[in-house]
Amino acid sequence: MIITIVTTLMMMAAYFLLLYAGVAYIQDKKFFSSAPKEIVDAIPDRKERFKGAHTIGWVLIAVAFLTFAGAFVLGGWDGIKNDFSFLGFFIRFIIMLYGLEIFDIGFFDWKLLCHSNFFPRYYPEVTDIVGPHLFGFNWKIHLMHFIVYIPVGAVIAWICTIF
Repeated sequence: MIITIVTTLMMMAAYFLLLYAGVAYIQDKKFFSSAPKEIVDAIPDRKERFKGAHTIGWVLIAVAFLTFAGAFVLGGWDGIKNDFSFLGFFIRFIIMLYGLEIFDIGFFDWKLLCHSNFFPRYYPEVTDIVGPHLFGFNWKIHLMHFIVYIPVGAVIAWICTIF
């Protein structure tokens, strides 16, 4: 269970690193495809905030993707080492994926988007747009993720049982 918690926390940290790299350093509108339309419309096209900002952002994104991969490899390797059954792997990966989605809803949507100064710090143009009224704007995507994660978790669990 400890490894499941550690891997879930690794994924949460990687997910935040992706957001931070896109918002703070790269600042390209393509990273805001999942943001509310009002925010995307208000965000101006920007050049680099300072020399090397994009490089820092892309390095952070690479680290985030390596951390995601590391979480799944660690979860799979530990399960193989401890002779997990398909069900054991499936439960581990569902906890990891659902934990990440709950983190997205609770931290990204509720805290950062609706109840903090995170986005206005980097984009003052959205100061009057962000707020609690935006919570739940992407509920259909979250629902789709909860459904899609079931077969995804099953496939990853099946792959791990092959080894």
